[in-house]
Amino acid sequence: MADFLPPEEFVEPACPLCLKTKNEPISIPIGRVLEKLEEYFAKNDYTCAERHLLYWLNEARLGCDKRGEFSILNELMGFYRKVGKKDEALDACKNAIVLAEKLEIINSSAGATALINAATVYKAFGQAKKALPLFEQAEEIYLRELQKNDERIGGLYNNFALALVDCKQFSRAREYYQKALSQMQNVASGELEQAITLLNLAELEEVEFGLENACDKIAEYIEKAWKLFNLQTTNKNGYYAFVCEKCAYTFGYYGYFLYENELKKRAEEIYARS
Repeated sequence: MADFLPPEEFVEPACPLCLKTKNEPISIPIGRVLEKLEEYFAKNDYTCAERHLLYWLNEARLGCDKRGEFSILNELMGFYRKVGKKDEALDACKNAIVLAEKLEIINSSAGATALINAATVYKAFGQAKKALPLFEQAEEIYLRELQKNDERIGGLYNNFALALVDCKQFSRAREYYQKALSQMQNVASGELEQAITLLNLAELEEVEFGLENACDKIAEYIEKAWKLFNLQTTNKNGYYAFVCEKCAYTFGYYGYFLYENELKKRAEEIYARS
């Protein structure tokens, strides 16, 4: 197996058989791989993040490490969705789900996470109807396999609701947003996810009722979300910076320009320190 930190450029070995022993896969160091990935994300360095993931995907495949390959494919689904690479994202979805079925983990919590990641990709690229059955399947698995206060359930509810909005199932979407809020209120450090859900609820009000008719409800959700960003207990890390950057636009869209600028400033300061 190669050293942990991949070189800036690497040459694929000519023969995969050189990197494995008979019937024994060579596992990639997935924990350290993900730690390094977080460092790249904290610096907003997507170029190095992609190179890093593709390097270790190749290493996993050469070493016949199917579990490691599955983990990297899950990360690639989210990465390619984030940077807007549709074809690459959809390809990662297909490969991850097929691999989960081959590994017979599709009905486990890990399999459900892959289903959610794939559904989120489909939703992001205009295929929300295709996403709904994947969210439904994942919800059934999560509720069976996870503890009731697991934060992953809240993430599922929030993303499911977003797809329901795209499908104009507004009442059902509101139900799942409320489920997400309730779930994350029982999770330690769940304030950022609650803020995201509140902003999503503001957008739902506008989509369903129109901006003028929904202005009072939107203002209520905006102020509640802003308070959550200012809690002293919130860890001001790379993820906080990412959420600030992600949510700043919504505050600005609804005319809360001071909030927007402050969140952008906080994100920039965190990235600069990383």
